[in-house]
Amino acid sequence: MDSAALEPSLYTVKAVFILDNDGNRLLSKYYDPELYPSMKEQKNFEMNVFNKTHKADNEISFLEGMTIVYKSSIDLFFYVAGSAQENELMLMAVLNCLFESLSQMLRKNVEKRTLLDNMDGVFLVVDEIIDGGVILESDPQQVIEKVNYRADDNPLSEQSVAQVLQSAKEQIKWSILK
Repeated sequence: MDSAALEPSLYTVKAVFILDNDGNRLLSKYYDPELYPSMKEQKNFEMNVFNKTHKADNEISFLEGMTIVYKSSIDLFFYVAGSAQENELMLMAVLNCLFESLSQMLRKNVEKRTLLDNMDGVFLVVDEIIDGGVILESDPQQVIEKVNYRADDNPLSEQSVAQVLQSAKEQIKWSILK
């Protein structure tokens, strides 16, 4: 085995991607440009990973010389890939941080529709956890604080009621003034 391949490196993560329950890409970031240089190669890799993992109960897979950790939630599959020699626990820490950060950001509603509606925040979360393949943060609370991403403080139903009441008050006020 190549001794350079066994050298410790800060560049732990090779790729992060989120797929829907059909294997379609929702988000992907590749940190090693030589690994899968074209979009077609990336999508083929993602489809191979999805086909191998979407029905499995495991959390770790080895495919195409990569260590892949993954987790599913409702209609989403989260993947973090590293080299074959990478420590699975490090990759799992990244995966758990990503999932828990998104869970907090999306108010425990981690599903495709909500994820797509908040994609800007999702990219911010990924960028706070990983930069160029280097793990920056593994504490979801710290990630959320750094991102400072705030979904509306009130749920939509409560906000709508508040808006309706405010609008009704204004209409009554205007009708009295006339």
